[in-house]
Amino acid sequence: MSLLIVSCSLNPASRSAQLAQVALEDCRATGGQAELIALGPLNLPVCDGDGVYNHAAVEAMAKKICAAKGIILAMPVYNYDVNAAAKNLVELTGEAWTGKVVGFICAAGAPGSYMSVMPFANSLMLDFRCVIAPRFVYATTQEFADEQLAEDGDLRRRLRGLTRDVAAFAEALDGITG
Repeated sequence: MSLLIVSCSLNPASRSAQLAQVALEDCRATGGQAELIALGPLNLPVCDGDGVYNHAAVEAMAKKICAAKGIILAMPVYNYDVNAAAKNLVELTGEAWTGKVVGFICAAGAPGSYMSVMPFANSLMLDFRCVIAPRFVYATTQEFADEQLAEDGDLRRRLRGLTRDVAAFAEALDGITG
């Protein structure tokens, strides 16, 4: 099963980027096919609703999204919402999301914004008929020691559960959604 893991933080050393890397390793450890793409180096343009859709990086990302059976977005939470780069990605690639199984990994400073991903998930469900994995991973700074993810523990178990859920949903729904 082909999964696309997108690290939406523009900071390559962010906690959400670390979590995306662990999700990639978990997927590959169970024999799954997965690719990790970091948005930062792509320098995607800001969606202006006009000419940006023909930008080479936008077209390449849309093709990657179309080809994936399932997508995991790893993103930071800023000001009680997912980061702007994640939303911009969806705005730029629009219809490529149609019928995809989507899972979320969120990194936040505190536990208070754990529901922040819901408006974003609702948009994907309503606009593009995405199937949202019912489990998402929400990690706070308390789950990192010296900005590094602990080698064992509940967070790693939850990440494994998410990657397996997204792959299982995508496989089960292959050919049905869209």
